Amino acid sequence: MITMKRLLTACLSLALFAACSGGKEEVAPATVAAAPTETAQEFVARVNDELQELRREVGAANWVRSTYITGDTAIIAAAASERYAKWHSETVQQAMAYDGQELDASTRRALDLLKLGTSAPSPNDAAKRKELAEITTNLEGTYGAGAYCRTENECIAGSELEQLMRDTRDYDELLEYWTGWRDVAVPMREPYTRFVELANEGANELGYPNLGDMWKSNYDMSPAEFEAESGKLWSQVKPLYDELHCHVRARLGEVYGDDKVPQDGPIPAHLLGNMWAQQWSSLYDLVAPYPGVGDIDVDATLKTKNYSPQEMTRSAENFYVSLGMPRLPDTFWERSQFTKPRDRDVVCHASAWGLDGGNDLRIKMCIQQTYDELRVIYHELGHNYYQGAYKDRPPLFQDSAHGGFHEAIGDTVTLSMTPGYLAEVGLVKEGEDDPRAVINRQMLMALDKIAFLPFGKLVDEWRWGIFSGAITPENYNQAWWDLRTRYQGIAPAVERTEAHFDPGSKYHVPGNVSYTRYFLAHVLMFQLHRSLCEIAGHEGELQACSIYNNRSAGEKLYAMLQAGASQPWQDTLEAMTGTREMDATAIIDYFAPLMGYLKEQNEGRSCGW
Repeated sequence: MITMKRLLTACLSLALFAACSGGKEEVAPATVAAAPTETAQEFVARVNDELQELRREVGAANWVRSTYITGDTAIIAAAASERYAKWHSETVQQAMAYDGQELDASTRRALDLLKLGTSAPSPNDAAKRKELAEITTNLEGTYGAGAYCRTENECIAGSELEQLMRDTRDYDELLEYWTGWRDVAVPMREPYTRFVELANEGANELGYPNLGDMWKSNYDMSPAEFEAESGKLWSQVKPLYDELHCHVRARLGEVYGDDKVPQDGPIPAHLLGNMWAQQWSSLYDLVAPYPGVGDIDVDATLKTKNYSPQEMTRSAENFYVSLGMPRLPDTFWERSQFTKPRDRDVVCHASAWGLDGGNDLRIKMCIQQTYDELRVIYHELGHNYYQGAYKDRPPLFQDSAHGGFHEAIGDTVTLSMTPGYLAEVGLVKEGEDDPRAVINRQMLMALDKIAFLPFGKLVDEWRWGIFSGAITPENYNQAWWDLRTRYQGIAPAVERTEAHFDPGSKYHVPGNVSYTRYFLAHVLMFQLHRSLCEIAGHEGELQACSIYNNRSAGEKLYAMLQAGASQPWQDTLEAMTGTREMDATAIIDYFAPLMGYLKEQNEGRSCGW
């Protein structure tokens, strides 16, 4: 569920988020920039031209690497990575010559975004640059080709294991799949440690204390201010998560027994229906408030009507078109990966690609006929429409207001996939709404969206500690589980030691994709939805609103997408919502019916861990 730019590993990750030139703690750069031979405006114009060409090459190399995982494509992707890293390192050094000059806001912003144009800056040394490119390419390849092998001839790929985790309820079988997948990450530990050293060295040369502070400088505020902002948002939603955790734990205790699921401690990590316990929707049948009431069986429709992956994607496209947005180009349908090929390894993790400056839009998925997959498609097309909307901006401004916005667009659209909308487009039968059905739907959504929030926050919090040195290599795994227990209230059911590298079992760690954007997206999606529903003139409960076919809401949304990264995210948010602050209260508003139900259910229980 990431964009092409986030997928490009290490120095290829052209994650050009909004940045504030005074928003980082400065340290002395390793080299002194030479006096410039061109004005800052001329320099930025040249950089945009060069970046446009580099992206074309880098995007093609990484697309091939993700859709044909072989030794040859690893070489091609690593070479492209190294070329971009060399260009970026040298160009940033040149950009530092303008640090003391008074510049117009657009030029200064472009220079700041250039510095932040990589998720893993390489040191300005040819050998180290090559080493970093090879490490990042191989880490992602190890993940993509990973499988749990019961025997030499019986191996289960990651995507299949994820499905088994959703479908299986046997305690021991789940634990087998859970531990088996984490064995894939063990070989990543040593190269990841070296990756941290090299990327931190690169960040130092750009004037940042460490890579974590560089990442946090992507948000138009200082790293300390951003950490405080993240903490504020989490505090706004934590009460709802705590109630959900308490209720789910109680039901799991009924299934597996209090000896396996203690009612005063964390939940065993392998029992939540997801490989990483980040989304719990597979447990819905165990916790459905009113079983059978108002069930929406989109899966049955998809299978009965035998929707192809392309037809499922057309359904998502039609929603965006109903808002007044253009249809996807023909090349999208010709060049996207919709299904898993039978003849080769590919990265099935869903992603959206805006190649050639957004003129060549694609998705990469291994689509199954399920409602979950349909919603992922709606999400990924949100990225594609964002990429297409800002494609006429200069390359340095071809990104979202900040990373959370890019992830939030498609998620905001999925909130409009109400029963009324699904009936209107023929995916379910029309039916009368029932207050009990509302609680059921909210429970299902909370198992997905609310359960995700603490995981979305902690992944980067772990990496911030890694990059700053607060978490040492001797403590990688322990620190990971300390955070998971603290935030999520989960723990491994078997001993995990420093011989393991459990963070590497999550794609975004070996792929070096910042994860905070997903946490912020889960906040923004509800905040944006609330504003769009007001624009659309919706009256009634927020959870019942769909902006489908509303051109007024679509026009406002598309204007936000077109702004790209050309201005601070606070300006973009204000133009859309009227406020300059991210606000999680829309989540509480949306889930008000469920919160009341959970409090009733948890009365008398011992919540917390």
